[in-house]
Order: sequence, then structure tokens, then C-alpha cells
Amino acid sequence: MLKGTPVGDLGWTAPAFTMNDFDGVTHSMSDHLTDRGLLIAFICNHCPYVKAITDRLAADTKTLLNEGIGVLAVMSNDYGAYPADAPDQMKAFSNAHSFSFPYLVDKDQTVARAYKAVCTPDFFGFNGDGHLQYRGRLDDAAMGDPTHRTPDLLNAMRKIAATGRGPKQQTASIGCSIKWL
Repeated sequence: MLKGTPVGDLGWTAPAFTMNDFDGVTHSMSDHLTDRGLLIAFICNHCPYVKAITDRLAADTKTLLNEGIGVLAVMSNDYGAYPADAPDQMKAFSNAHSFSFPYLVDKDQTVARAYKAVCTPDFFGFNGDGHLQYRGRLDDAAMGDPTHRTPDLLNAMRKIAATGRGPKQQTASIGCSIKWL
């Protein structure tokens, strides 16, 4: 089912979490929060909206990481019901798209619930103090032609890194609903 992200509660503090990636390596949110900020992206492997943006997401997040901004991706779908989202498939998906960020398994969906994530993709941009400053889309290309796009998320995270504040104008991300247990 198609969902859109709600208007973000800007200033909201990111709940701390610790989860494993698809290889069982433990990552804490606080270990990836830098003084320049942190992007947390709720994604999955099988969603057509995620598939449409994956290469642009990989490129933009590589830029953010190179600029000292932390990046984590979280997969919260019920992978028992959606085996394409299982950890072994996450690893293959990550490798196929050259992800340079940890891709974490939210097996019991507690992180998605704490963040009130609703869809894939769902992007949360935090400043260096861990306060929400962006909840919007990756770019304006959506499922269309990515050659002429405005990289909303990249621009927002750069603004957050420079000023601690996100853009006043934010366009919601849309995607497939999270598949709850």
C-alpha cells in the first residue's frame, strides 16, 4: 500500500538504538551520529520505490559520508512474510548497489515504531545534537528521469551540517508501507 511520510516533528530527539547489520555486526546509532549530523533511512529490498532510487541513494550517501555526516539504513519489514527482505538478501542488495553505510536489521520492529517510520523509503535527517531537522524525499525525480533532479535529501543534510537546521520547505517521501509483524 502506498504511503506518504507525515509532516516531521522537527526538533524531536532521535531515540538511541543498537542493532546488527546483515552480517551480525553491532552498530549503535550514537556511534554514527557525528557533529555534522546523521541520516537514518528506512529502506527494504523489494519495494519498487526503493529500487527506483537505490543507485541515487548510494551515490548521495557516499557524498554525505565523505563530508563527515553519518548514515545508517534500517530494514524493518517482516522478512518472514517477505523473504526478499531477509538478511542474506539485504547483503546481496547492499553489495549490488555498493552501499557504503551499515544496513541494519530491525527484526522486532522496535526501531521503526520508535521513529514512527511508515514507509520505505522514509528518511530522517538529524543535526549533530540528534534533533530531527529533515523528514522528506530523496529528490524530485521519484520514479522518473533521474538525470535532471534536485537532490532534496543531500541538500538538506548539507544545510543541517552547516547550520544545525534543516530547510523550512520539505516534501514528503512516498513509498510502500512497512510490512508489520
